[in-house]
Amino acid sequence: MAPRRLLLVGEGNFSFAAALSETLDQNTRLTATCLQRPAELTRDPVARENLRYLRERGIDVRFGVDCTQLTDVFELHDREFNQIYFNFPHCGRKAGIAKNRELLAKFFQSCADVLAEEGEVHVALCRGQGGTPADKPQREWHNSWQVVAMAALGGLILSDVYPFSCKAVPGYKCTGYRSQDKSFHVEGALNHVFTRSLPFEVSQPRIFRIKVGNQWFSFPEPEALVGKLNRGFLEAPSCHPIKTINEKLIAELGKAFPLKRLKCSFPLLPQEDASVLPFWNCDFLSAAFWISLHEDNSNSESLTGGTSQDVEDFLVSFSELSLPKNPGRDGKEEACEGTYGQAKVCLRPSLLVHVQDVIEVPDFLSGSLHILSGPVFQKCHILPFTMPAFHETLFILGFNQNLKDGCLQSLLDHLKGILDSLLTQTLLESSKLSSLVEFVLQSNGKDYMIHVKTHNFRSDCTEDLIIGSVTTSATSVIHKDQCFVFVSMNLDLLAMLVWCISDWRMLWTFDNRFLKNFVPGKIEPFKSHSLYPPCYVHDISFWIDEKKGFDELEFHTVARAVSQDTVISIQFLSRFQHPETQQVSLCYRLTYQTCDKALTQQQVASMQSQFRKEIQQRLYVIPR
Repeated sequence: MAPRRLLLVGEGNFSFAAALSETLDQNTRLTATCLQRPAELTRDPVARENLRYLRERGIDVRFGVDCTQLTDVFELHDREFNQIYFNFPHCGRKAGIAKNRELLAKFFQSCADVLAEEGEVHVALCRGQGGTPADKPQREWHNSWQVVAMAALGGLILSDVYPFSCKAVPGYKCTGYRSQDKSFHVEGALNHVFTRSLPFEVSQPRIFRIKVGNQWFSFPEPEALVGKLNRGFLEAPSCHPIKTINEKLIAELGKAFPLKRLKCSFPLLPQEDASVLPFWNCDFLSAAFWISLHEDNSNSESLTGGTSQDVEDFLVSFSELSLPKNPGRDGKEEACEGTYGQAKVCLRPSLLVHVQDVIEVPDFLSGSLHILSGPVFQKCHILPFTMPAFHETLFILGFNQNLKDGCLQSLLDHLKGILDSLLTQTLLESSKLSSLVEFVLQSNGKDYMIHVKTHNFRSDCTEDLIIGSVTTSATSVIHKDQCFVFVSMNLDLLAMLVWCISDWRMLWTFDNRFLKNFVPGKIEPFKSHSLYPPCYVHDISFWIDEKKGFDELEFHTVARAVSQDTVISIQFLSRFQHPETQQVSLCYRLTYQTCDKALTQQQVASMQSQFRKEIQQRLYVIPR
């Protein structure tokens, strides 16, 4: 086993190194460094004694080490530290906030070159300096060292923070306050633990190829959905919480109803089949992601100019996807093939579009709960609990019309009991709510929305979230004597509530640390590996053409695409009409923040600049 390596920088009198060395096992190697030269420490008897002790224990001690230039100190074969410690960094004398931020930024950037892949950077700061909500009291952001933003410059995220205790390291005496032999005020100090972030890269849409019959078609992943198609969260090998919560729901309902699980096809919906959507929700069509399938018989490598990993291939039978017809040259319809043909399809906005196909099969089993689960995609405004991609599970129950009321009530009672039981384990412990789930009757007098009461700790009030719906309005041509109930559940929202995941984007992270939170058979509150990520705010104003109108939904969709889902809020600020030209200008405020990656101010500025260009091209507005 390779030894665990620790690096201490900015040591003053080496008391921390001496104390820490006593706690190390034989498989740990410690390197202690300071900025001063040996001659500068000879006047300090404490430092002399600690240095003597460290040398006797064989500790590697180095002098004149600039923590912002660590690659100059350690050769390439001598890097890969598992932990790097910097206690109470300070530029010295009466250095201002800006200078100390700069020190932190350069230190974190330097750490990135010598830190092991799963290493940690520990930074102890005095009360309030970090600027995170962990500080009590918390300083205003502009008056703090903005430690999480500085760490982002080195590709690091804050993964843990806890009180700094000198008692935990007996013998440690922090010195160097304003370059003097004085201790820092450590009461209320915090230790910040940083880890590597996945790189924040500009993601290019993948190319998908699907085979319909004997014909291959290709299409690019919509920009607003990059990284969200074909993730396989519900597939057999997955241990994702979305699959876990779905399996729990199905297993519990299986105790009361016979089950029949149905296979979910690839989520493409032909334009002609989309005509069933207004029956369920007229907003679905306008919010759908429409794409064009292009005939493509080229090999995988040639589609994107990259390797085959850049391309996703799917075999789709005609029974799953029938391509729409295009008008032929003589006015007759022909299959969407050939050099001038395209297939217009949309990504499935809801599993409800498959309901009619399920209930029209001749062998549909009355009294059995038919289950369909899969991803769905909808354009939506950027809000805390709205998501462009999520996983839906659909329960379909058919029964004799004479038993309608009893069967419906039985299903609702069982579902309420299951949901209450799941949510009680986390939500009720602190919210003290007597009931979490409510079925709210809609204006048509027969359908329901499934509401969950949650406690908002910021505003100290109870809020309602809609996690699903109950619909009873469809009929079957084949099974005319039956009534049908369709229960649709948003699995992503349900998983967020059960595990206390505050940000839906975390469900889609590629960071492997996410799944390590979930222990089979146990439900415990989720702990994020990225704490208190910095926010960046930008305003944008532009002139609109009132004749053409302004599509706010598309405005949000473009923001989502350009920012790669880092815009968490879009706030309308004002509307201005020029007194002479009568032109109308709108002003919005965008807030950028990631949930799992390091994001810098420079990256956000670049995205904001690109956003200005995109809305000018796509929405026909004129940025001011």
